[in-house]
Amino acid sequence: MARFPFSAIVGQDEMKQALLIAAVDPAIGGVMVFGDRGTGKSTAARALAALLPQIPAIKDCPFGCSKEEQARYPNVCGSGPVRKRDVPFVDLPLGATEDRVIGALDLEKALRSGEKAFEPGLLAKAHRGFLYIDEINLLEDHLVDLLLDVAASGENVVEREGLSVRHPAKFVLIGSGNPEEGELRPQLLDRFGLSVEVRTPAEIETRVEIMRRCAAQERDSEAFAENWAEEDDKILRKIARGKARLAKLEPGEDVLTDAARLCMRVGADGLRGELTLMRAARALAAFDGAKTVRREHLVSVAPSALRHRLRRDVLDETGSGARIERAIEDLFG
Repeated sequence: MARFPFSAIVGQDEMKQALLIAAVDPAIGGVMVFGDRGTGKSTAARALAALLPQIPAIKDCPFGCSKEEQARYPNVCGSGPVRKRDVPFVDLPLGATEDRVIGALDLEKALRSGEKAFEPGLLAKAHRGFLYIDEINLLEDHLVDLLLDVAASGENVVEREGLSVRHPAKFVLIGSGNPEEGELRPQLLDRFGLSVEVRTPAEIETRVEIMRRCAAQERDSEAFAENWAEEDDKILRKIARGKARLAKLEPGEDVLTDAARLCMRVGADGLRGELTLMRAARALAAFDGAKTVRREHLVSVAPSALRHRLRRDVLDETGSGARIERAIEDLFG
């Protein structure tokens, strides 16, 4: 069955925007998606990964390294020719052990030949792609901490059982979960770049359209994908242009001041809020093809960049998203 097209996903605009920002700037720090079950969280992530064009990689490299990375990691990459491969999308199961995640000694090879060899883990498979964790709030905290450390550094270092291996592990970390089943510790949640909330649609028309498109995809997935191919191609071109434009965009002093004022008004902890806010606004501006980063880009990404960085106010039951919207209205009208 052909994948569900990204452009055919109905609603969930904030989630789709966050994923597109991460595609333009993978260094944004990952995306956390909280919401109800069955709201298209994994479907959207898989659809975006499948939408992206194939990437050049060393043929026999267990980490899918590029030619440039081969020069930096000659001991782990191998020396094969360059071939095209799909952008990786790796599911990390809740029951995964640390060895399964980061890699470990290849016991079979050790027993067979007495040679110490490294068996790559899920981080190696996700290199240059996406690592998706459903119900991440149920994953052990030390594993989440490990994943965030590697996602931030872009390298995985394994030193155990006489092995010492360093390999590239650059990926977009996408976590999803249902808040009713437990929340991530604030210290870990803060280290995600963007956090979005998805809800079951409340409009009849939206729910009917979702059923209509799902039925069409199940009836003939190839034809359904073909019908949305042009829209997907438009998104793909915007991502490619956004990547090329990203380094040329620098927010002006007025936008930097707006970001600082907004973060101070909502009481965001630390400076990670401002930094992520500006990075996300720049990536959105690049995706939109804008010549400059404007206040409208800042306002658009503010909820997803800041909602998980606010201190809880026991006297305010409206939620962090509403607090951000109020602050935007007060500051910018």
